[in-house]
Amino acid sequence: MRSSRLAILMAVFGMFWSVLLWAEDVSTAVDSASAVELKVANRSIMVFRATLLGEAPATRVKRAKAVISEALEEVDDLNVTVDPIQNSYLVLLGTRRAFIVSPHDVDNVEFTSVQDAAYSAAAKLRQVVAETQEARSLRLILRAAAAGALATVIYGALLWGMAYLRRRMMMKLPELMDRHTQALKVGRVQLVDANYLYPLVTRLLEALRWAIVLLLTYEWLGFVLSRFPYTRPWGESLNNYLLEVADYLLQGIVGAIPGMGVALAIFFIARGATAFSRRILRRMAAPGTLSWLNAETLQPTQRLTSLAIWLFALAMAYPYLPGAGTDAFKGLSVLIGLMISLGASSVVGQAAAGLILTYTRTIRPGEFVRIGEYEGTVTELGMFTTRIRTGLGEVLTLPNSMITGTVTKNYSRTVQGPGYVVDTVVTIGYDTPWRQVEAMLLEAARRTPGVLEVPPAQVFQTALSDFYPEYRLVAQAIPSQPRPRAVLLSMLHANIQDVFNEHGVQIMSPHYLGDPKDEKWVPRDKWFTAPAQEPKER
Repeated sequence: MRSSRLAILMAVFGMFWSVLLWAEDVSTAVDSASAVELKVANRSIMVFRATLLGEAPATRVKRAKAVISEALEEVDDLNVTVDPIQNSYLVLLGTRRAFIVSPHDVDNVEFTSVQDAAYSAAAKLRQVVAETQEARSLRLILRAAAAGALATVIYGALLWGMAYLRRRMMMKLPELMDRHTQALKVGRVQLVDANYLYPLVTRLLEALRWAIVLLLTYEWLGFVLSRFPYTRPWGESLNNYLLEVADYLLQGIVGAIPGMGVALAIFFIARGATAFSRRILRRMAAPGTLSWLNAETLQPTQRLTSLAIWLFALAMAYPYLPGAGTDAFKGLSVLIGLMISLGASSVVGQAAAGLILTYTRTIRPGEFVRIGEYEGTVTELGMFTTRIRTGLGEVLTLPNSMITGTVTKNYSRTVQGPGYVVDTVVTIGYDTPWRQVEAMLLEAARRTPGVLEVPPAQVFQTALSDFYPEYRLVAQAIPSQPRPRAVLLSMLHANIQDVFNEHGVQIMSPHYLGDPKDEKWVPRDKWFTAPAQEPKER
């Protein structure tokens, strides 16, 4: 009886199918926006995308749900079969037509043919039938509830065990950290302080604990939902999602291994090239090899060469780094490049000025220079700034761009050794013979310790002003004791005053209105007027 009814149904449907084939081709419209999913008992069967026999996807889903629900309520034991009709497939639930799978319903990405889509939908429908029968069985429901209760007990026991283990670890953690950090010493210096390490370790352990709790909760929820027919699709989706994430991470790690290997090889080659270039540059810096490469320019040249090698290695290894092709990595690269281009203009200018000062040898550490209105001994010539120490207890930090943009006086370049040039200007009236003034200035230079006799000091008349000539004393000094240039200039100025006072010559440069009644000079008996004290030895 059943087979005869099925044969009659197939014959009638076949008669109309060929007639309506042309109408189907004309009226079939595939629209992804109008696709409707057929879900029965909370389980997805398939997605209808085409208008078939005048029925839109929504109408087809409504009709299929009605047929399947009616069949599930009437008969417990149902067979799901698939019969081909033309280029489509008819899915039967018992003797009833559940739905039709047409070529326009098939997702070509998920399925390779209409037959595969039809058999996949039939398999899902069989699962719905089996789960419906399971839901009507009190024994199976009680078994599922018992399994869920047992899983809940195990889940609660694991949470309690983790809490107990956490309390025990927190009690023993300070003692363990103190014991191990005390062992980490270099000589008598302890490398790690437990007081600073304890908060970090506790936070890491707390993060690990919450990660395990979330994982256990996820697995417990997926297991419990999978026990009951209606919620089983939710549980399966949770488990499948976790497996997909784990598979994605594993494939990402495995796929990144070859690229990481190439990147590491590039970095190791760059490291070897850096060491080789250092040795080559060290040999090239030997005296008589290259004029521009010496002990002063060797270190910055090595740094620039290493920087160029590592930048080239980074550019070569960039495509092999994990995630280099992702939009996030590209966006981060653009952001970093934009930040550097906007904020590094002054930095690049300072670095370029530092290179100019280094390779032109304008100034060197240990030389006494005057840069603009600042003067002192150069203590450090860096990439971005230069430090000079004045004789007044000050250390000045000057930008390199400022040094290249102003006039620099170097008082040490003409002196052989660690010395410098000292000079001072005095103005004496026209009534004093210039030969006497020169002789007194040279005598003051001879009395100053540190001023060299060879080459001898010189006096230059730099100007004949309206009221007085200007005399400049220039000498070279290499102090026997390390002292700032300001100290030696102070001693020179003191000796100039003493010599002029000894010879009764006033150091005075007024605008000439008339000769004073008494000459303005200090006699020797008043040199040490209180609170000054005469030294015991001169």
